[in-house]
Amino acid sequence: MVKLSPNALRVLEERYLLKNERGQVVETPEQMFRRVARNVSQAELKYGASERERKSVEEAFYGMMSRLEFLPNSPTLMNAGTPLQMLSACFVIPVEDSMQGIFDAVKWGALTHKAGGGTGYSFSKLRPKNDGVKSTHGIASGPVSFIHVFDAATEAVKQGSKRRGANMGILRVDHPDILEFIAAKSDGKSLRNFNLSVAVTYAFMHAVERDKEYELVNPRTKEKGKRVKARKVWKRIVEEAWKTGDPGIIFLDAINRANPTPALGKIEATNPCGEVPLLPFESCNLGSIDMAKFVEKAKENRKNGWDKRRGYGNKEIDWTQLGETVKLAIRFLDDVIDVNKYPLPQMETMAKGNRKVGLGVMGFADLLYELRTPYDSEEGVRWGEKLMAFVAREANKESERLAKQRGVFPNWEKSVYVKEGKRFRNATRTCIAPTGTLSMIADCSAGIEPVFALSFEKRVLQGKRLAYTNKHFEEAAKEEGIYSEELKREVAKYGSIRKTKGVPSELKRVFVVAYDIAPEWHVRMQAAFQKHVDLAVSKTINFQKKAKVRDVEKAYRLAYQLECKGITVYRDKSHAQQVLRLAKGKESEGRKTRGLMEGKEGEWCPACGERMVKQTHCASCVKCGASLCPV
Repeated sequence: MVKLSPNALRVLEERYLLKNERGQVVETPEQMFRRVARNVSQAELKYGASERERKSVEEAFYGMMSRLEFLPNSPTLMNAGTPLQMLSACFVIPVEDSMQGIFDAVKWGALTHKAGGGTGYSFSKLRPKNDGVKSTHGIASGPVSFIHVFDAATEAVKQGSKRRGANMGILRVDHPDILEFIAAKSDGKSLRNFNLSVAVTYAFMHAVERDKEYELVNPRTKEKGKRVKARKVWKRIVEEAWKTGDPGIIFLDAINRANPTPALGKIEATNPCGEVPLLPFESCNLGSIDMAKFVEKAKENRKNGWDKRRGYGNKEIDWTQLGETVKLAIRFLDDVIDVNKYPLPQMETMAKGNRKVGLGVMGFADLLYELRTPYDSEEGVRWGEKLMAFVAREANKESERLAKQRGVFPNWEKSVYVKEGKRFRNATRTCIAPTGTLSMIADCSAGIEPVFALSFEKRVLQGKRLAYTNKHFEEAAKEEGIYSEELKREVAKYGSIRKTKGVPSELKRVFVVAYDIAPEWHVRMQAAFQKHVDLAVSKTINFQKKAKVRDVEKAYRLAYQLECKGITVYRDKSHAQQVLRLAKGKESEGRKTRGLMEGKEGEWCPACGERMVKQTHCASCVKCGASLCPV
């Protein structure tokens, strides 16, 4: 029997479990996991497994999912074993500098959204506004005008889709229209279906540091044009990010330095949440392991006479079982590539040529709570790096083992691994996704984010207000003898215990939430994980409402210095549709996640059952915090 929280069950019933023509749920969570395990394990037959061996793999896949130790991205849970059979979360679609190229991309994006995928686009090849158009003797309208066309297409397609279409729009910092792009979402109303990021280069960052000018380049003619002050453009990026959360930044050279197949081209774009840099037509299937589950396993092992030498005093992780789960998850994700049905033939060619997968983690904040380690501490950062190094090492071992059994990925000879002497089955193995909905199903904290609030109030259908408290804090409070309904209500007012009377200082130090943590520690944690991630890291750098523009600028510079591949910031209440906020209290605060999209009004929240004012993609209900993220 799968152990699910009431909120998890509600989300599954709303979005994941199969329904009949009348919209009635006809599948249990156990049947869903069985459907997925059986479908994905069919790939084993392609590599010589007997039916008996396939069934054994199916049981292993089913076990790690039903125990909520590992979950694949949402399209796999939704579509595996169904006629749709589109299992990947994210794609990058090229946009060429012609009317045909632009509208081919619009069409391909619409088909991808219809199938349930998110898309990323680089608009850097499009000629700038007022540039010449030889065929019509007219002038170009520029990339920003066409981004609005893509946005409108997404708005139309998403109305009938099971999952909301989401996009990332990227423009190089040396494009002549860069200032218009930076301000494209300044009004807080435009491009609701897009996240925007500026692709910055080392050359640009050096110019910023030295207060120099840099040259804008016409992508059509390759001619260098106007010279502008780098700090002027940098300042505009930072000011708009402070104001609205957009644009983010991707560090283009850092991304391409980690490109495993540079002979196939340069990476110019990412998926909607920014953690998956991809070549044109590439896709990636993702999955995440709940790290906190392996602290719980260590506790059980200790009760049963487990050898403590495998742990770290009272800070224990079942490393052996974690390693086995990593290996099985990599095998699962590799199998997904073969049973997947891709929206376009070009996508299938690229997916099977590079066989990229992205295994990541969730429940990291919960794990730190269990280990009684503050998120914003040197020890917390060391745990992040240690855990991800372990996951990466085990993932690489399994990919190498699969390469011996099944062969290296077809484009291996065009990869950097030839010179390195590494024979991998998958061009990439690791990635940190936001895991909004997945973490809700697994009843854990999202990705590597800190917990947003220790407690919040939720209104149920009859209007009754219920207080929900973080289970790790509740356990600790009971151990300290301070737990009470009054404490529960007090914490629900603000989400944080930083100013709560009667709570020991040790607990206040450990049980920090997103806005208790200085932005520097957010960036440092992202960088710690990035050291051991092949792709990139989805992470929001949270700022309190009172933060200044210079505070955001400092975080952007730190991300560059620590070699992050990108950065996303969000200042509390700087967006009209706040993703997360507390039920009440003067200090109610929120967070924007990459991929925030405005959806239909009047839909039911899958967690609290209350009709929402706005529904969001890769986000959460503004009333109870229920997550609706695609991965």
